[in-house]
Amino acid sequence: MTIDADLPPTQVLVFASQKGGSGKTTLSGHIAVEADKCGAGPVALVDADPQGSLAKWWNARSKETPLFAATSVPNLERDLTILRKSGVRLIIIDTPPSVTAQITEVISYADLVVVPTRPSPHDLRAVGLTVDIVQHQRKQMVFVVNSATARARITSDTAVALSQHGTVAPVTLHHRVDFAASMIDGRTVGEINPNSRSAKEVATLWSYLDDRLRRLRRVETPAEDGARPHFEVELLTPMRAAPPAAADAPAPAVPAATAPGGVAVKEPQTDDDARPWHGVDRRSVDIGPPTGVQDRRRSAVFGRRNAS
Repeated sequence: MTIDADLPPTQVLVFASQKGGSGKTTLSGHIAVEADKCGAGPVALVDADPQGSLAKWWNARSKETPLFAATSVPNLERDLTILRKSGVRLIIIDTPPSVTAQITEVISYADLVVVPTRPSPHDLRAVGLTVDIVQHQRKQMVFVVNSATARARITSDTAVALSQHGTVAPVTLHHRVDFAASMIDGRTVGEINPNSRSAKEVATLWSYLDDRLRRLRRVETPAEDGARPHFEVELLTPMRAAPPAAADAPAPAVPAATAPGGVAVKEPQTDDDARPWHGVDRRSVDIGPPTGVQDRRRSAVFGRRNAS
């Protein structure tokens, strides 16, 4: 297979964490499937964990994609070169839960290192050694809060603590049974139920990681930017606009104030009275305090001395 010069370069995404049970294998498989579905492929998986959990999951799959590269850490440099020449555009590597010289070597090939972290004191204590290796290799890194409990204070506390040491992905993956159940037969939550909350979290996380990888390789095309959703916009809650008024509806009545002497005074109508609030505090017209109330914003003698 020949390489198209117009295609972006091959990038390596490494999932690493010293703490076991952080979700590296599950995230590696889910992100690989999501990336392949979104057109970032060909995508190849590499299982650098001697336990071989990712390889067993891939062998249980009925689909041929993403690809799987059977290699080992001593042969990783050679095999990564072969994958690049064969046209693979994204290589995702799962690593064992330990800190060894081999993990350091794997991270040295990474364009971006993802550090999954569960919201627990044990995970926070164990993340330091992984961060040290990544920083020593001068690699880009992002934390992902994984297996979180909804509306638990420790989840937000974990994100704040991690943010002191690096970038935290603006997507939290919550603890749900479907993540573990999907790994039984080689599928992902998105393949089992695309409309589930778990599937949407994985899709949003890949959108964020894809944006980070695009910035690293500095390849942006207007067509791609217009076609793909932007992760920052997806994370915002849209405000519901007020229903449009009917064309023949009468104008809203303007409340009248009573001035001294019993004369009705019509208050001026501002933009804020006529249009619904859209999240921006507009003060285009300052009409001051109500009629008959002293204006306390400035003193009558401000900036001047009292006459003696």
